[in-house]
Amino acid sequence: MAMKEEVASTSVNAGSKFGWVMLSVTRIVLGFYFLWAFIDKLFGLGYSVCRTTADDGTFSIDAFCDSAWINGGHVTEGYLVYGGNVNSPFHEFFVNLGAERWTDWPFMIGLLGVGLALMLGIGTKVGAISGTLMVTFMYMTQMPTTTNLFLDDHVIMAVAMLAAAWLEADRQAIGIGNWWRKLEIVQKNPWLV
Repeated sequence: MAMKEEVASTSVNAGSKFGWVMLSVTRIVLGFYFLWAFIDKLFGLGYSVCRTTADDGTFSIDAFCDSAWINGGHVTEGYLVYGGNVNSPFHEFFVNLGAERWTDWPFMIGLLGVGLALMLGIGTKVGAISGTLMVTFMYMTQMPTTTNLFLDDHVIMAVAMLAAAWLEADRQAIGIGNWWRKLEIVQKNPWLV
């Protein structure tokens, strides 16, 4: 009997601090992925917009170019219209959606909101659900995937966001979520956790 209690005690406590820290790091890294995409598209830093690649593979970056959102660039057009898989059953839907200028606003607000929520550890459930919807739509533009029958990085990110948001909600190792959960508005509206 003592052996079972010792094993149970060890399995609950062994490495748990490291595990919670790594779950927080996973949440923060995923948040930075979204926040960086927002910053890059906003200013045209040359990672997804304002980069010109030559036939020989070399590239040049024209930061703050006309494609940057801050300069009136249409940031959803490149990915939705030209970046999707033409064999996707949703290709025409996303091409039509990407041609609409209004799509830039919810996309950019989503990138910023999800990025900040996950990085700071506040509103993580709303951020994870929103982020999951965003990467699910991105996944739909790439169907069928080229490297795996079902999975790609979008699916993995969705699962990781949801796991981090729900598992870490009460045991956040890094972030301001513990302070956030004590606010009266959050206690009255637990969906804000």
